Amino acid sequence: MTGRDHHPSGGRAGRVRFAHPSERMFAALLDVHEIAWEYEPVEFALDWDRTGAPCAGFRPDFWLPEHRTFVELTTADQRLVTRKNAKVRRMRQLYPEVPVTVVYQRDFRALVAHHGLACPPSAAA
Repeated sequence: MTGRDHHPSGGRAGRVRFAHPSERMFAALLDVHEIAWEYEPVEFALDWDRTGAPCAGFRPDFWLPEHRTFVELTTADQRLVTRKNAKVRRMRQLYPEVPVTVVYQRDFRALVAHHGLACPPSAAA
C-alpha cells in the first residue's frame, strides 16, 4: 500500500493536539506520504535575561527527522508574519547549523489544493 492509499484521519495527525487546523492538515499530508514527523519537539532560546535564563524562544512546528529539517507553517496573511520572520532570522543567526524551512500561506494553499483539499481557516498559525 502506498502513502496515497492511506486516509489522513487514520494517521498519527488524528491523535495529536495541534495549535492550529493548518498544522493538523500538514501533519495529515505528511502521514499520507509516510514522512516521519515530530510536533514542536524543541524550543530554541533566542534571548536571555541578565542572569542567563532564556526569556524568548522559538519552537518550530515540525521536525522531519528523515529530512533533518524543521518546518514552520505561517498561514497568516503575509503582512502579519513579520514577527515570526524575525524569530526565524534570529534562530538562523544563533543556530546556523539547524535547518528551518518556512512554509508561507501561498505555498500552504498550493500544497493543499494540489491534494484536492479545502484550506482550513486562515487565522494565524
